[in-house]
Amino acid sequence: MPFHPPSPPSGRADLTYPPSGRPVQLALDELGTPLSDVTFVVVDLETTGGTPQTSAITEIGAVKVRGGEVLGEFQTLVNPGGPVPAFISVLTGITTAMVVEAPRIEEVLPSFLEFAQGAVLVAHNAPFDIGFLRAAAAQTHHAWPGAQVVDTVRLARRVVTRDEAPNHKLGTLAALFHATVTPEHRALADARATVDVLHALLDRLAPLGVTHLEDLATATDPVPDAVRRKRHLADDLPDAPGVYMFRGPGDEVLYVGTSTTSLRARVRTYFTASEKRRRMAEMVQLAHAVTPVVCATPLEARVRELRLIAEHSPRYNRRSRFPERMPWVRLTSEPYPRLSIVREVRDEDPDQTAYIGPFASRGTAQAALDALHESFPIRQCTRRLPLVAPPGASSCALAGMGRCGAPCTGAQSPESYREVTARVRDAMLGDPAPVVAAHAERLALLVAQERFEEAAGVRDRLAAFVRGAGRAQRLAPLARCPELVAARPGERGGWELVLVRHGRLAGTATTTRGADPWPSIRALQLAGEHVEAPVAPAPAAHPEETDLVLAWLESPGVRLVHLDDGWSCPVRGAQALADPSATVAHVAAARTGPTEAGSTTDDAGDAPSAAVGVGATGAA
Repeated sequence: MPFHPPSPPSGRADLTYPPSGRPVQLALDELGTPLSDVTFVVVDLETTGGTPQTSAITEIGAVKVRGGEVLGEFQTLVNPGGPVPAFISVLTGITTAMVVEAPRIEEVLPSFLEFAQGAVLVAHNAPFDIGFLRAAAAQTHHAWPGAQVVDTVRLARRVVTRDEAPNHKLGTLAALFHATVTPEHRALADARATVDVLHALLDRLAPLGVTHLEDLATATDPVPDAVRRKRHLADDLPDAPGVYMFRGPGDEVLYVGTSTTSLRARVRTYFTASEKRRRMAEMVQLAHAVTPVVCATPLEARVRELRLIAEHSPRYNRRSRFPERMPWVRLTSEPYPRLSIVREVRDEDPDQTAYIGPFASRGTAQAALDALHESFPIRQCTRRLPLVAPPGASSCALAGMGRCGAPCTGAQSPESYREVTARVRDAMLGDPAPVVAAHAERLALLVAQERFEEAAGVRDRLAAFVRGAGRAQRLAPLARCPELVAARPGERGGWELVLVRHGRLAGTATTTRGADPWPSIRALQLAGEHVEAPVAPAPAAHPEETDLVLAWLESPGVRLVHLDDGWSCPVRGAQALADPSATVAHVAAARTGPTEAGSTTDDAGDAPSAAVGVGATGAA
């Protein structure tokens, strides 16, 4: 049967476009290995039974092919070390007399492994044949080569329907595809028939996008044909870190993703069974192209992903689509300041106002605001109060409960109220200990009373405040820094260079092993993006981008090369309480009081375990 090597789908161009815009011819290893260039060794065995644990090989037949051309054949009988069962003799025609003078498997196997070296192994019902060969290798102490294995039965189930053939046996498929050899339960004849079946199956798989060896590895995955046919969209992508954009009708950006290692390898996973998300299958069927953006470093790839998502708001991306909706908790600047939830950081008197956040949702911001209200007697009314209370003004119920000094009625002087707001501001910008202590006492009381649901609410409010305050305290110093240059050793030598201005990634570069990095650093500073100073603590970028930059700066091996301004966080800031175990310790201390050694055990010695248990339950 003639073999026609699968051709790439129409419309392909083996070019990729880096940021420079100039096309670059991809190397062969970047495109993958076309099936017409793959050497296959099609093997078939005859044995004395069905399992290698109780049976042995009686015959090996193999055919080596590439591009439809037969390169060689291998055939030998094998002495199984015992008699051939009668029913096997009837089935195969191989008798005990035929194999008694044949070589043993320990003599045959090295020759077969040499014949198949570097090739892809193919068999019809591969688990059977390859299972026997692997067992023989283990018994004779030969290393198994670990070659890629293709099972023609699984391929046939993928492309041959029940309307065409009642089953997927080798004889049935050979008749369907008009093979030049009829299977007869002899190893070489069956291997020759399997060669014809393999070529016919590859011809059918080509329109589904299976044109390269890398495609064949996942050809039997349960992937819809409409998705599999789009596999060619990944063929032209570079093997480098970067960002990819799936484009649909009207060149709409459907989805933006990132790869920190290989764009081509990452995009290929969307056409295999490893992609479990239904929305992604729907997206792939709509897509007609994938646009790559090659990046110098993995950090640049992650940052560009965030920016492109914010720019295009792709309908299949669910995170980071609306950065402008991330709220902050603000301490207002007015005669009697109050707490409010706002969408942006305003340019106000830094000695009066304060911000924490941003938060992922308004609900989380409200929880943090409630934590402050529960810790300090600051007013909760939303109207703006005059410096002097009008005659006849009345207070709300919070004043009667002792949770507000009632400045609205003049019962609390401006000086006294400023002391309260100064403590609130210090907790937001510096030491959150008063908030933690108040909530720890409340948690200890609720736990003692076994009111665990209420305790969980208190815990969540405290956690929201700690996260929001800690995030603001981390963002603010970087937002105020005009320029920061840092370097980290690259995985293959050289350096990864990062330029950050006001919390925004302004440029990245890499240097090669042994090269002087200083010329690249100076060029990066000159060519880096100009960034206007923001209103701290908000950075000049999406907060998630600055979080990525901070995570990179805090990673092992990073060295600060240049810093225009100070970069520091409060020693007793909220970040010190990011670990939930810190809250657990405060709760335990509130229940028992600290011992001289600083531990938190009660007379029975079980308070720490009880406190940790509450923390673990809450975290769950």
